[in-house]
Amino acid sequence: MDQLLQTLFAILNSAISPQTAALAIAAIGLNIHFGYTGLLNFGQAGFMLIGAYGFAISIIAGLPIIVAIIIALVAALLFALILGIPTLKLRGDYLAIVTLSAAEIVRMIGRSSLLTNFTGGSNGITGNEYRGPFTDLSFFGNGQLDLGPFKYDLTGSNGWWFIATAWVIVGLLCLFVWAIMRSPWGRVLRGIREDEDAVRALGKNVYSYKMQALILGGVIGAIAGIVFILPSSLQPDSMGRSETYFIFTALLLGGAATVFGPVLGAIVFFAIRLFVQGIAGQFIPSSIMNGQQTEQFAWIVIGVMLMLVVIFRPQGILGNKKELSFDVK
Repeated sequence: MDQLLQTLFAILNSAISPQTAALAIAAIGLNIHFGYTGLLNFGQAGFMLIGAYGFAISIIAGLPIIVAIIIALVAALLFALILGIPTLKLRGDYLAIVTLSAAEIVRMIGRSSLLTNFTGGSNGITGNEYRGPFTDLSFFGNGQLDLGPFKYDLTGSNGWWFIATAWVIVGLLCLFVWAIMRSPWGRVLRGIREDEDAVRALGKNVYSYKMQALILGGVIGAIAGIVFILPSSLQPDSMGRSETYFIFTALLLGGAATVFGPVLGAIVFFAIRLFVQGIAGQFIPSSIMNGQQTEQFAWIVIGVMLMLVVIFRPQGILGNKKELSFDVK
């Protein structure tokens, strides 16, 4: 029973962690690409890494935190332009291959030993090098605040200041997406997702709208990258191919083309992994499955669950099946 309670407390702590919020933010950006516009982008982790590097390197260079955030977002915008100009006329799996390759190029450049003085190479950048200006903004003070199972420092590297900021950003982005997707611009994106030829016949510049969606979702991805590294460190391999798959998993679990689906999907994603890992560790003897194997087993369960969701409820937990009319671009 004690082990079960510890597992439940771990799930609750994970549900409100900045890393969960970062995954939710990245999924919100991907939702604009895939859920609302139908762009099969497999490079969202690349936008996260661009934003993370832009922010961290700018802070280390001594720039104010606001300037560092602006540089990170502008870098993501430029990356979206460079990526989108030659590729947005591609469809389906071709676009997926190109965006996945672009994200891998960003990761390999970050890992390059030639740029160690800037990016830290394969070792990355430690959080202490760029976290200070954000921590200094905290008005929570010092000490620790315990709320039931949630025991965090007020302004620690993974404390309430980081948690509150991350989830406020999630809330603001959900409100933003809710507003723009009910605007004429958002309705055009939905039309492109369903039938871009019909939208083009109405005189709309489909290429321009898709570029705008790619930029907007990419900039949100860069925000996710900043949130992701603030309580920890910047490791290029932590935002590689697997991170994009995690983002897609969260989006599909919660429901594409919904406002709160990415958020719910991110929480469910971490909750299931920790729950399966905790239960397996409690009831399966170590002689059969050790700690590392239970973690791998948890990933297998998530993969199986995703397949079942796609087969039996492709719209996700919160999705509307009527919305699921993708002519993937």
